[in-house]
Amino acid sequence: MKNRVMVFTTLLGLMISPVLALAQAPATSAGKVGVINIQEAILSSGEGKKAMAELQKKYQPRQQDIQRLQQEIQGINDQLQKQGATLSEEEQARLNRDLTAKQTLLKRSSEDFNNDAQADRDEAVRRIGQKMVRILQDYAKQNGYALVVDNAQIPVYYAATDIDLTAEMVRRYDAANPVAEADAPAAAAPATPGARSAASPAKPGATPKPADKPKP
Repeated sequence: MKNRVMVFTTLLGLMISPVLALAQAPATSAGKVGVINIQEAILSSGEGKKAMAELQKKYQPRQQDIQRLQQEIQGINDQLQKQGATLSEEEQARLNRDLTAKQTLLKRSSEDFNNDAQADRDEAVRRIGQKMVRILQDYAKQNGYALVVDNAQIPVYYAATDIDLTAEMVRRYDAANPVAEADAPAAAAPATPGARSAASPAKPGATPKPADKPKP
């Protein structure tokens, strides 16, 4: 629920101004209505895919460090549970100190990872989103649209498939902002069990917050 509220708030920042601008057509003109999933359009563009791949590569070492720390903590917990009755008081105290220190480090490392990766993701999405919205505005004005809404955030109970502009905006964005073939993201490697993408960072046991969207 928290994710949906944050995404909705962010997308409002991205979409309200364009919707108002498109709705300023004279009352006598019956303009068309279109729908778009702006987040899907941003992340489906060549530039969006490239940005997320670069973030994944940048944050993968820190992600792996956090996973190793989680495994070390689990190992100490297992040792205390399985061998607690046979360990000396001194050894139990040492293990508990080590456990507390690693848990503190895990909490700090996870928070830093989330904050840094989220800030980078937000910046990339804002940068791409601002250009995407300008392309959408130009397209809507040129093609007689009076209103374009985000169908991922505003309830749309019926919409003809031919008014969904998501794919068209991705096509136009990629045409206006081509990604060189050498810079195109490679096919994603199979995910490691239990691993999370740096593009959607999260603390262990927490739900990742969505990225902020750019204001036009």
